[in-house]
Order: sequence, then structure tokens, then C-alpha cells
Amino acid sequence: MRGASRASYAGLREGLSAISTADSADRVGDELFAVVRLLDSEHGLRRALADPTKPPEEKAAVAGRLLHGKVSAETEELVVAAVSARWASSSDLADAIEQLAIEAFTVSAQRRHKLDDLEDDLFRFGRLVSGQPALRSALIGPAPENAKRDLLANLLEDKVSSPSMSLITQLLTHTRGRSPQAALDLAAGIAARRREQLIAVVRVATELTAEQRRRLGETLTAAYGQGIHLNVVHDPAVIGGVSIQIGDELIEGTAASRLAEVRRKLAG
Repeated sequence: MRGASRASYAGLREGLSAISTADSADRVGDELFAVVRLLDSEHGLRRALADPTKPPEEKAAVAGRLLHGKVSAETEELVVAAVSARWASSSDLADAIEQLAIEAFTVSAQRRHKLDDLEDDLFRFGRLVSGQPALRSALIGPAPENAKRDLLANLLEDKVSSPSMSLITQLLTHTRGRSPQAALDLAAGIAARRREQLIAVVRVATELTAEQRRRLGETLTAAYGQGIHLNVVHDPAVIGGVSIQIGDELIEGTAASRLAEVRRKLAG
């Protein structure tokens, strides 16, 4: 996705933070994948819902009528927000909803403290598929979805976490024209990005004590609603205070940044 589509997707991702439980995240993931299947099979509907010339309210109303009472309130809200946003192409709308579905399962894994397992399961099964031509052929062949589900269940039952099982099954019973490896790699990349967002790079002028690390970790966990791993970096340029990077977010509380702000105001 590029340009307007990328910006629209970034806004939609924030809606995932409202999912409060792992079970809710699983349900949202399954329902969003069902929406992707609908958009992939109904090209006219997809084009209409992504049409930039139509008022967002009109497209939202169409999506609401299609989904209300058939999916959870969280899923309906996400899809309505998606069709109300601006997309460079109709395929970008479907791609965005698919990526939201994948992210919903990463939220489920995160709530269950299984995010590392999810990433590992996707990687390992991807390697298995790439090394087994017969398995790959079975997954991309014309067999009914139920047959593919049964095959995946036989291979993965009791070997992977429940979010991994659900996500792999959704991806590989409807690959959207991709190879199984490409579909799994897409999901693994999304899981890796979410895991990286749970790492705080903390730059300090002097080493933190164990108690300071504990308090900082508790403060960030409370602020973000999830466990945060601290990578503490000794950086003399900080001068005093602390600078924290979590994903794309920079939290500045350093003497150096305050001095720089004072200089900018004086220069102005």
C-alpha cells in the first residue's frame, strides 16, 4: 500500500486497541477474514465500497447494512471505518482488511502471552510448506476449503497455539492467489512488527538501578496496557532524564531535548 492507502491503514490499526480479550480478538480475526472472502468474490461491491467519488457516509451505510447483526460490533466498526477511509485502489481496501484480520490474531496471541510462539509457528510451518512440494500442491490445488482445513488440523493439532492454528488455517484456505509461503511470510512480518512495538529502547545518561527499571517497566505497561520489554542504552548525549522509543513513538524527557526546545524558542 502507498500514499493515501498507507495513511488510512495506519488509522485503522488504532481500532484494534479497543479489543479487550483474546477471545474477542479471535472472533474479530475470523470475521474480518470472512469479509475479505466476500470482497474477493464480489468485485462490484469491493469497487463500490472503495470508490473515492462516493461519500464516506454512503459507503459506511452500505457496509453497516451488510454486516449488522451478522458480525460482532468490533468487526462492524472496523469495516465501516475501512470503507469510510480513502484508498488508492479497491484491492488496497481488501488488502487492508486482511492485514487487520492478521493483526487481530496477533492481538489474541499477545493477550495470551503467545506472541513469540505465533511468530515461531508461522516461520516453522512456512519452512515445512516450502520443503514439501506435495503439501504445497495440496494447499494451492482445487480441493474444497473443508478438505484443506482438515489437512491443516491433522498437521497442526496440539502442535501450535490456538491463535497460530486459526491464523494459519484462514491464510491457507484462502491464499488470494499467493503461494502458501508468501501468505505465511506476510503474517510472520506483521507478528514481528507487533512484537517489536512491545520493546522500549530506553536511552539514559547513567545506568538505571534494578528498582528504577522495575518502576519504569510498570509505568510503561500501565500506559500501554501490555507488557513492555526494556532495552536500556547508556548514552552520554542524553545528559539527564530519559528518552524512550517504542515502535514509531518517541517519548522525550531528557535535559538535552529540553535545552534544544529552549534554543528553538529563543531562535524564534
